[in-house]
Amino acid sequence: METPRDAILLRVFIGDTDRVAGRALYLSIVEAAFKSGLAGATALNGLLSYGHGRRVNYVFNADAPGNLPMVVEIIDVEDKIQAFLPQLDKLIGSGLVTLEKVRMARVGRWTRDSSPDLRGGGQSSLRPSGG
Repeated sequence: METPRDAILLRVFIGDTDRVAGRALYLSIVEAAFKSGLAGATALNGLLSYGHGRRVNYVFNADAPGNLPMVVEIIDVEDKIQAFLPQLDKLIGSGLVTLEKVRMARVGRWTRDSSPDLRGGGQSSLRPSGG
């Protein structure tokens, strides 16, 4: 395991139907983080949410407007996260962002220099797997 170091966990709260340039916003955010060389990003589906509009959205509500919550988590050192924020601001029409100080360390058998290419086929950009 690496020695833990200071980092920032950036959380972006959006809806699963949010779009930018015709694409899913969560995908655009993760791809932008990837292209910016940030340490890692994960998009998480939520089952239930409410926000400033006080409207409850949840997966089992047939009358819900259909915009279920998504959280995109991005982690890296503070200067890289700060440099990414203006790019993120340009992507998001409306949402909430939180920044949290954390400690991060890579664990496991693979290091950045010796890990296999897990992106599949040496792709140069982030692509979701087709199943």
